[in-house]
Formats: sequence, structure tokens, C-alpha cells
Amino acid sequence: MYGAVREQLTQTLQEIRDAGLYKSERELTTAQSTHVRTQTADALNFCANNYLGYAAHPVVVAAARAALDEWGFGMASVRFICGTQTQHTMLEQRLSSFLGTEATILFSSCFDANGGVFEVLFGEDDAIISDELNHASIIDGIRLSKAARYRYRNADMADLRRQLQAAQSSGARRVVVVTDGVFSMDGSFAPLTQICDLADEFGAMVLVDDSHAVGFVGDGGRGTPELFGVSDRVDIITGTLGKALGGASGGYVSSHREVVDLLRQRARPYLFSNSVAPSVVAGSLAALELVAGSADARAALRRNTTLFRELMTEAGFTLLPGSHPITPVMFPGDDGARLATQIADHMLAHGGVYVIAFSFPVVPRGKARIRVQLSAAHSEEDVRSCVSAFVAARAAVG
Repeated sequence: MYGAVREQLTQTLQEIRDAGLYKSERELTTAQSTHVRTQTADALNFCANNYLGYAAHPVVVAAARAALDEWGFGMASVRFICGTQTQHTMLEQRLSSFLGTEATILFSSCFDANGGVFEVLFGEDDAIISDELNHASIIDGIRLSKAARYRYRNADMADLRRQLQAAQSSGARRVVVVTDGVFSMDGSFAPLTQICDLADEFGAMVLVDDSHAVGFVGDGGRGTPELFGVSDRVDIITGTLGKALGGASGGYVSSHREVVDLLRQRARPYLFSNSVAPSVVAGSLAALELVAGSADARAALRRNTTLFRELMTEAGFTLLPGSHPITPVMFPGDDGARLATQIADHMLAHGGVYVIAFSFPVVPRGKARIRVQLSAAHSEEDVRSCVSAFVAARAAVG
């Protein structure tokens, strides 16, 4: 039976290759860091979510290593059977304290957190209003809910108002506005102040996925709600341990206590998935402690981001405006996808700089880009080397 299926799948894979959209995976032969080695080259790494450089931080690694001896390798259980250790509860409490919420629940990933929250909290009598550029995990999570779905244009507050009016007119029992705190392909911030103002006006809740902000955005690293001064107005925060907070795995929902209590009872990704591994919990606890004293690292990250943007602009590249460490270098037009890929490949092969090109369908057609991600662990020399590699690749590719 598989013979016909094999031919169909082979044809689909070839169509992906012909469209220039096939994603190959380069293997690292070293730990995740600002300096890595692939199977073909030593490289400066400018495409990781390692914003504070904690993925291989000695304190984080030591905590994870010690946890293997004290807590074991894996839990072999879900949380409500025998999968809850003291440190799981401790990490949830520490996250709540850090984010200023009443309670937190851990998931295997933020994808699972977003996959579990909507079905539990919003049913057929409710409405979910989502930004059009929200992460795939939010989109998939919303699909699992029976709530009415509305979508507003990215960060367009006039359109959000229209969708809120439509939800109100439909007689929805509960309404929630859902947005990424930072949109991962653009590096842009959601206008949380205006979103919260509209939500208050219409009696709606606000949910923010803050995966690309917690740890390094805001004066204390508490993310976009802190940055915009709306921490007490955001009802639900989802996030990841897999970026600034150590970069391993695991996600969470942090919210009002009743929300978290209900998720513990009914969120399917939580009830039917193994607990976060003990070493990941311990490493994340250590990373969270480091974040509390990371003002210097956050300042270094801002300096690196500013320097990169200034140098790339002077060199004549087109960047999406902003201040986030996600810095998209744009290659618009019909030939942009090919050009971005060729430049990224040249930078690795000849410049020793590892970046990745993105094109349709990951980003809109005609808006191909290389998404550069700065880290506090990059030196000024690293940043300048990255820019030089861009310039050399542009000259070589034409």
C-alpha cells in the first residue's frame, strides 16, 4: 500500500525543493553558543534564541549536572501521577514571583502551553480575537477551541476595535485578545498599552505569548508587560524556558490562580505529557536566578543590537525598524528568496557567520529576509565581523 503513497510524498518533497523552500538542518558539533562549529566550518552564531548567552552558561550547566545526580534523568510520568518533584513546584513559584502573577503551570514546551490553554478556557459561547502574525502554536491552539474566531491585522488597533465590536455584538460570554509580545519574524513589539485599553473598554481578557521577551525585555527582564507598564492588566502570559531562560525546553502559563487550577485539571498537553525533565528544571531555576542580576547582560544586548543596526544601515542594507535583538535584514521582491539564501550560504562558507534565510510561506511572499539574532554574549568584534560578512557576501553574490 505504501508504494503509491511514497510516490505522492516524493512528488510533494520535490515541489518543496523546486520552490526553494526545502529546509536542510545543519548539525552543530559543539555546544550551543555564540561560537559554534558545524560539520563544515567554525562559525559565529547569529541565529539562536540565546539572548543572554545562558544556553551554555557554567552556572546553568552545573545546576543541570547536579540535578542528574539528585533528581535523576527523567520523570517517566505525568504531573498528577508521580511526575511532580519539589523543584517543579519551586520553578512554578519562582516564575510567578518573577512575572508578578498568582500562579504558574509548566508544560513540555510553549507550543504545548498555547495548545492547551484555549480549549480549556474558551468554549462555543466565547470569542478569541487574534493578531494575524501570531505564532503557529497560538493559531493551532485556537483551532482546538470551539470558540468563535476573529483575526485583526497586525498591531492595527482600529481593526482590533472592529473585531471587539463584532464579538460583543455576537453576545460572546468571554472575549480574549491574543497577541505575541514580540513578533518573531519582524522583531516588532505588540502595542500592549492600546490593546489593554481596548480590552478594558470592551470587557475582554488579554493573553500575551512573551517567549521572545521574558528575561531581557523591560528594566527587570520581565517582558513586554513590564516594558509597557501593563503587568497588572495582562490576564494570561505564556512563555518558554527555551530561549533566554537557558534555552533548553519547557514552557508555562502564568496567570490568575483559578486559570492555572483549571488548566491543571483539563489541559490535555499537561495531563498527557511527561513532566519537564529534572535537569531542565534545575537549569531553568539557575537561569532565572541569573536573570535577576542580569542588568549588565541586558545592557550589553542593547548595545550589540544598536551597533549592528547602525553598521548595517551605514552599509546600505534594508532593516525592519525596531530595537529588539531580532533584526530582519530584508531582501524584497521576486528574487529575494534566492538572494537571501545565497547570501546566508556564502556567509557561512566564506565568512564564518551562521545566519538563516526565511522566505514564503514562513514570511509573506516577496518579503524574504535573513533574521539576525543578537546575544549579550556577542562581543563588539563579533558584531562587526557579522556585518563584514554581509558586505562580502553581497559583493560576491551580486
